[in-house]
Amino acid sequence: MLVRMHARGIMKAFSIEELRRAAQRRLPRAVFDFIDGGAEDEGTLRGNRAAFERIRLLPRVLVDVSSIDTETSILGKTARLPIAIAPTGAVGFGWRGGDIAIAKAAAALGIPYSLSMLATAAIERIAREAPGRLWFQAYFLKQRDHTLGLIERARAAGYEALIVTADVPVGGKRERDYRNDFALPFRYTARNLLDFASRPAWALPMLFKGIPVMENLTGLAADAESAAALASSVARNNDAALDWEVLKQVRDRWPGKMLVKGILRADDAERAVALGCEGVIVSNHGGRQLDGAVSSLDALPAIVRAVGGKASVLMDGGVRRGSDVVKALACGAEAAMIGRATLYGVCAAGQPGAQRALEILSDELVRCMQLCGVRRIGDIGPELLFR
Repeated sequence: MLVRMHARGIMKAFSIEELRRAAQRRLPRAVFDFIDGGAEDEGTLRGNRAAFERIRLLPRVLVDVSSIDTETSILGKTARLPIAIAPTGAVGFGWRGGDIAIAKAAAALGIPYSLSMLATAAIERIAREAPGRLWFQAYFLKQRDHTLGLIERARAAGYEALIVTADVPVGGKRERDYRNDFALPFRYTARNLLDFASRPAWALPMLFKGIPVMENLTGLAADAESAAALASSVARNNDAALDWEVLKQVRDRWPGKMLVKGILRADDAERAVALGCEGVIVSNHGGRQLDGAVSSLDALPAIVRAVGGKASVLMDGGVRRGSDVVKALACGAEAAMIGRATLYGVCAAGQPGAQRALEILSDELVRCMQLCGVRRIGDIGPELLFR
């Protein structure tokens, strides 16, 4: 009943920001800030949005835009929108079963879905319950055999692409979490117990069903049975020694397409492509790692020029509007990846919320294309940007 009420209410949300506020109302502050926040002073987090806001479009007029075609090619295969779901970990903290919900919403819309290694749903479960275009994202831990084993499981489950996240040698300093006494594993303090209790719609399922388990990490630490303990084990075991030689070894082992995520430099993009990667994802990890890093959108054009059409270039970070997707494509991206947008939706209302996020972005994309005088995704180019 409560889920149906959330779903009915979410249809009144007409922007990603409204979904964000709906998620904020439902979640304890500590959990919302974990999803919403960035590193240190959050300059990079704000910079991702500011980059989109700086760019202005230069629309054509008197073009027949009565019919709009949003179909495109992403990583060599057809997609109904120039959008892919970015990998987001620990979704189950916000909504139980949230990973499955987002994957199903993506499959229904015909766009790629990236499963985080830190998801609360197993590789095989996603493939079974939400078949579609599935990509698997891997972090490298000191226990490399565990990561390599997960990559092999993704291959066996039929995932079409592997994403290696390259920008997390250590975890970012996320000060909102410190201020909220939020940590993995959970630390129950007077502050956060009151915070959790203030959101019964979130707290009761956690109380009666327990904290979800990060199913892909089972076995990583013998004494880590909860999602919280497993996440803590991961945080302590990021592989700061990950380098290009390791990436080459993974490329040699993985039979499908491979992307490197966390690229902000043109020379790094060139090197990834030279190693045989079919794509790079221009990303600063949503502002959650290095505060002060360049925005993804600002880094994008130089990387597109460096790659020169030899591989797919996607971008991630700050996408909140359909017009943001148009701007990313005009700057040379093959597609825009979204993370927080569907996270806000799913945390507000489960699968209907994730679907609503995608509906909002799809509608805004079509409307923006019409107002810019472009009928097809291929018509979106740098001439739409006001310099």
